[in-house]
Amino acid sequence: MDSIDTSVLKIMGMVEETQYKVLKNINAELIQLYWNVGKYLFEESSNSDWGDSFIDETASRLKERYPDLKGYDRRNLYRMRQFYEVYHKSEFVSTVMTQLSWTNHMLILSGTRSMEEKEFYIRLSLHEKYSARELKRQIDSSYYERSQISGQTITTKNKELPFLNNYVLEFLNLPKEYSEKDLKSAIVQNLKGFILEIGKDFSFVSEEFRIQVGDSEYYIDLLFYHRGLNCLVAFELKIGKFQPDFLGKMNFYLEALDRECKKTKENPAIGIILCTSKEEEVVEYAMSRNLSPAMISEYSIQLIDKKVLQKKLKELKKMLSESDQMFFLPIAGPSKKQ
Repeated sequence: MDSIDTSVLKIMGMVEETQYKVLKNINAELIQLYWNVGKYLFEESSNSDWGDSFIDETASRLKERYPDLKGYDRRNLYRMRQFYEVYHKSEFVSTVMTQLSWTNHMLILSGTRSMEEKEFYIRLSLHEKYSARELKRQIDSSYYERSQISGQTITTKNKELPFLNNYVLEFLNLPKEYSEKDLKSAIVQNLKGFILEIGKDFSFVSEEFRIQVGDSEYYIDLLFYHRGLNCLVAFELKIGKFQPDFLGKMNFYLEALDRECKKTKENPAIGIILCTSKEEEVVEYAMSRNLSPAMISEYSIQLIDKKVLQKKLKELKKMLSESDQMFFLPIAGPSKKQ
């Protein structure tokens, strides 16, 4: 590469960086504009004798006086008011709202119920830098409910990463009957979707990753690297219910990865066993004396009914609330002698 080519690449890099900053700034200004318009409409429609018809009449006159103005019809004005009305008491949202696109904001507003769920998807979108299509998929697959129900985490050198109890792999389009080989091939062919489900910090390393111990060769189904945890992550794919011997095999793989593949500054490898089902008691027994950082999760090749997950989450919150109340029950003092 000569000096001219180098100059061209450097100039294009500066152009692209500036274009990104300009687009980002435009988005921030638009979101702030929609927020201000929403605030005005919320306050005026609340104080006006017109009520909601105040917005209807405003939209009508805007169209009449400015026929070429796009994006300020009745529907969008109501969206702007809703945007402000829902979030104006949330200090977190008002701080980060301009970092998210308007499309993503609308997906979250229309696809979620509680403020807790809304803030969850806002944080997730910012962390994972979701496109609108990616965010919609996560909402449709009940990612919020699954993450709240899960509670599985792995901690490595003060970094904690949540793992799900149930992964949804509906994008694989597998038939009703399939083999472990079919599952693995489908994941490799749909890596973008799989990484979206497990987290964008994962980078794919290899399928059928070969490790040699003594004179024997072994193959890990899928090997990834996690940038946040700075370690290798081995996935083993199983058709059927979790069996305790799966964990022994995974521990063997993790030990081999740490001895043969781990670099000096990297953390110990993590293992994730994906099964179609698991019995919690069997998992508890299997994990009770296990020292390796391994997780056992279920996977589904079809979207899970959101209502079922919402019911489970509601029951879990109720149970936690009741346990907290029991913990803080007042302790009766010594009875007074008559």
